[in-house]
Amino acid sequence: MSSLTITIIQTDLHWEDKKANLQMLSEKIESIQEKTEVIILPEMFTTGFSMKPELLSEKMPVRSGTDGDGETMQWMKKMASSKKIILTGSIIIEEDGNYFNRLIWMLPNGEYGYYDKRHLFAFANEDKHYTAGNKKLIASVKGWKINLLICYDLRFPVWARQSLLSYGKGDEVQSEYDVAIFVANWPEKRSNAWKTLLQARAIENQCYVIGANRVGDDGNKIHYVGDSMIVDPMGEILYQKTNAEDIFTFTLTKEKLHEVRSKFPFWKDADHFKL
Repeated sequence: MSSLTITIIQTDLHWEDKKANLQMLSEKIESIQEKTEVIILPEMFTTGFSMKPELLSEKMPVRSGTDGDGETMQWMKKMASSKKIILTGSIIIEEDGNYFNRLIWMLPNGEYGYYDKRHLFAFANEDKHYTAGNKKLIASVKGWKINLLICYDLRFPVWARQSLLSYGKGDEVQSEYDVAIFVANWPEKRSNAWKTLLQARAIENQCYVIGANRVGDDGNKIHYVGDSMIVDPMGEILYQKTNAEDIFTFTLTKEKLHEVRSKFPFWKDADHFKL
């Protein structure tokens, strides 16, 4: 059975300073000595959780070439290629006059997928500055299926729920996904919800859940303590780091996933629904 090695970078961010963040993150990524396959950065890793997309947004690349590539997309291509890894995190993108909080899934060969944040955080007026996405992105790596999500999406279990139709028939387990990744800027004031919901998403979907959060203070004097986590399909915490920068590498195993789903086939009793 295959394994998947992932690295979480929990870091402070320079407020609305793309150049400083890319330099800082380059140094952190280059410092990783362990063999890894996926490196996960926080939400809006070039700017912090800013409501100034008109000043900070970038364009998406032109598929047929490099003209029009934003600085961060070029940087992600370079880092993914040089480290031979998949690099992911969200940035601010402008497209057809709309702004998106967009997660990029950058492959080592320069190909990429993207996911636009579905649930915009109205409490901070994100819905007034950004356009919501309406499509999921479930990536595939070495036979692992990975559901890619952003921060506030964590509070909405229906959007993250495994589809019953994907489980197959009889005792065959063919899940919609095996790992859910949430990249975030989730404040300390609501850290209990963050930790609780990461475990809940893992338990109810019988999957690994990874939360990659930031630390430090942003330009709005909002404090973040990280609490980036890796949770197994039983809801057990495999990794958690509070109130400190950290670079952590961990290997997920399919054996644990299959053991939980086979021993506790709760998926058989799930409700049918279509979103």
